[in-house]
Amino acid sequence: MSATTPTAAEAELAVQAKQGASRSQGYWAGVWKRLRRDPLTIACALVLLIMLSVIVFAPLFAPHDPYQGSMMRRLRPVGTPNYLLGTDELGRDMLTRLLYGGRLSWFMGITPVVLAFFIGTTLGVLAGFNGGKTNMAIMRTTDIFYAFPSVLLAVAISGALGAGIVNAILALTLVFVPPIIRVAESVTTGVRNLDFVDAARASGASAFTIVRVHVLGNVLGPIFVYATSLISVCMILSSGLSFLGLGTKPPEPEWGLMLNTLRTAIYVQPWVAVLPGICIFVTSICFNLLSDGLRQAMDVKS
Repeated sequence: MSATTPTAAEAELAVQAKQGASRSQGYWAGVWKRLRRDPLTIACALVLLIMLSVIVFAPLFAPHDPYQGSMMRRLRPVGTPNYLLGTDELGRDMLTRLLYGGRLSWFMGITPVVLAFFIGTTLGVLAGFNGGKTNMAIMRTTDIFYAFPSVLLAVAISGALGAGIVNAILALTLVFVPPIIRVAESVTTGVRNLDFVDAARASGASAFTIVRVHVLGNVLGPIFVYATSLISVCMILSSGLSFLGLGTKPPEPEWGLMLNTLRTAIYVQPWVAVLPGICIFVTSICFNLLSDGLRQAMDVKS
């Protein structure tokens, strides 16, 4: 037989690989098809995309300097000429402050979840795949963090580290690592004893290869969807830290900090005072509904 002629086993492996690629393509095509049938998820994704575009290119849309104010024009109402959304307690344009504030709010809402996703997925997959003492050490340490409510834990860590964006991000990352570890460990435990993983072990593949090729492809989807649902919670917590003076420092524009500084004006210009809260609410609910839509679309039974 020629060296270039494939054996029956090689031909069968090639067919199985082609069938596996076809099934993978079919799965993601089905996910996209189900997403297109969900107008609420598409609408939320469009709203978030528009908000992201506007805050990224804030200098192009902002009509004024976010830091320049005047006591002569403080607390102007919504609809004031040249100040579409009014002015804050120091006479700064609210529309400009909201656009620039979205940058910090989004950054502090997404960055801790991204960091927690990588750290939590690594530790969770390690615990779920290895089991035994490794699993016990990681999961029992994770359980310690569950003894404290997430809000109290974030405030305690941020208060201990001191106010500031970096410390707030670190505190929120530590808060969200444990739940992601638990989800990653759970789905990895369910995958590690499946037939294709046992076949990979029997073929002599290393543990790293099995995790990289066979395990991650089956567990990253559920972990990613769960992490997406945490963005809305993280954005609310980060705004809460800024509201308490543990996050962003004045005069930086940030939605939670703006709520704090405008709380005394709630009886004078209530619509101006609640604008940062409306931005936080809309962003959080859109992220929450988007994660629900992704979860349903990625559910094969749906």
